[in-house]
Amino acid sequence: MRVPVRQVLLSAALLVVSATAGYAQLGVGRPVGLRVVDGIIAKVDNQIVLKSDLETIYAQEVARAEGKPLPPDTKCKILQSLALNKLLLAKAETDSVVVEESQVKSELDRRMAYFVQQIGSEKKLEEYYNKSLKDLKDDLRIQVKEQLVQQKMQEQIAGKVSVTPREVRQFFSRMPKDSLPYYSTEVEVGQIVKLAQTNNKAKQASQTQLNDLRARILAGEDFATLAKQFSQDPGSAVEGGYLGFFKRRELVPEYEAAALRLEPGGLSPIVESQFGFHLIQLIERKGDSYSTRHILLKPETGTADTNEAARELARVRLRILGDSVSFAKAAKDNSDDKLTSGNGGLLQNRRDGSTYLPLDQLDPAIFFTIDTMKVGSVTPPLPYRTDDGKDAVRILYLKSNSPPHQANLDDDYQKIAAAALNQKKNKALDAWFALNRGTVYLEVDPEYAGCQLLNSIN
Repeated sequence: MRVPVRQVLLSAALLVVSATAGYAQLGVGRPVGLRVVDGIIAKVDNQIVLKSDLETIYAQEVARAEGKPLPPDTKCKILQSLALNKLLLAKAETDSVVVEESQVKSELDRRMAYFVQQIGSEKKLEEYYNKSLKDLKDDLRIQVKEQLVQQKMQEQIAGKVSVTPREVRQFFSRMPKDSLPYYSTEVEVGQIVKLAQTNNKAKQASQTQLNDLRARILAGEDFATLAKQFSQDPGSAVEGGYLGFFKRRELVPEYEAAALRLEPGGLSPIVESQFGFHLIQLIERKGDSYSTRHILLKPETGTADTNEAARELARVRLRILGDSVSFAKAAKDNSDDKLTSGNGGLLQNRRDGSTYLPLDQLDPAIFFTIDTMKVGSVTPPLPYRTDDGKDAVRILYLKSNSPPHQANLDDDYQKIAAAALNQKKNKALDAWFALNRGTVYLEVDPEYAGCQLLNSIN
């Protein structure tokens, strides 16, 4: 069986969290009333594939088929995709490829905020999965971390691959004319985001409160009890501030440096990081790992802080409208949204990596804003809350608005180039898999022995 490596790319449907993936969206189990008998069906070195992994994705494929029969080898293709992803993880472990815990936390917070927004409230999300928000995040954390590691591995393997204009034209010329894609109305939208800055008064209040808590702990009160009562880190507060074991470079540098200066049981001074202010207690060192608990306080932003961010963005907008700076340059120099600032401020289509967004997939807040905008116009500063819940303001820019049409090089060069680049990256990944698939130990449940995992790659 030949399974294209594009099935294991993290931009593909098997790994990206989809807004239409039903109960499998979170990757953290199933709602009340659904049950899948679990068990290990494949091992790639120390990485395992569970039967529930396969069955969850298969259920999504059945739902997408809308009653049409699936090919008989669908489960084999899914299992091979999962096994290839585990190969990436196995080699990442061998090559000591890691991601920062701050990156994991940021992505985890973004996803949870998205799902809460989609379902309506935290309470509804908990009822849907019959789990607390903390348990949902704990379940999702491993998946998020694995996906980020896989992304990093793929970037190392194929990140430097590029395509020339000639290769793009050749790619397009090989596409059958009767199967060229038809694009609905699409727009390109840019944004420049400014986070509301915490004022000094709010910072001082948080520091004062943490110093008071520190004094209470030194006087004999229990750290865990105070963490449950006061910490604003919802993931650890219910556990008495306990974060568990982490290796070096997995937590933000400020936190790690303060923790590793402590003896077991010792308390840190107040530590500031991108998440707020921490009071840290080192629990244990074990080889290259260490465990801690903390109390986190996040200074509140106020109207005055948001107003200052809005004034700053208004000045940036005037420069753009006066042609003294391009929107792309202004985004690079001023935006606090790191996901878009390096891309000229343009929002990215998660499905294909392009900057073209179908109207029916736009966030409603953006859709109703650009609905009356002319191409090239820029909004005044608008209130905005980031995916991880931070107060901010942003300006939106409508770069293009394309009517429905069949794909052509003049109007769709960027999308065609992205497809050509993706194909070329797939070939680079194919070569890497062919080179490395024999360097790992593979064990497969007899039920799936006919799937020939890792043996047939395009």
